[in-house]
Amino acid sequence: MKILLVDGTVFGTKTGAILRQIEQYITEYNSDLELEILYFADLKHQILDGSPLNEDMKMMIQKFEEADGYIISTPIYQASIPGVLKNAFDMLDPKAMRYKPVSMVANGGTYQHHLVVENQLRPILDYFRCLVTPNYVYTHASDFDENDNIIDESIHTRLRELAYVFVQYCKLSETLPDIK
Repeated sequence: MKILLVDGTVFGTKTGAILRQIEQYITEYNSDLELEILYFADLKHQILDGSPLNEDMKMMIQKFEEADGYIISTPIYQASIPGVLKNAFDMLDPKAMRYKPVSMVANGGTYQHHLVVENQLRPILDYFRCLVTPNYVYTHASDFDENDNIIDESIHTRLRELAYVFVQYCKLSETLPDIK
């Protein structure tokens, strides 16, 4: 199974650090999964306005379509997900992520922003009919050291649990028909 770990921002490095930690935990639970981190910061983004897509956007869409599961990592800015992440979702076929497992992680500067995960990101993934795991992890800037290492042990515990549940959802998704 191909798992796409999506760093859904072009600014900052904490969301990527979270994904690298999750990648390690997933590998501990199932080393057969093919994991790839897609850093939005490495792509030349364009607004979905009807003009022909550039090569980076075509590649991004292809990676989403070919993946069998996803970990979506996003910062929370101004009580919302970044526009670049929403724009990426807007480029996808509504059936591209159907019945595929997805886990969500986010990082923000205030503790109240954890609600954005439930109020904005989950409904988008529900629209795509993803198998969204019931647990998500929200981190605060204070959970990291100056090198973006996660220093809060409770966050490590929750990321391990998220990885475990995600791997179980991957097994479940293998039993579902490929409906396009």
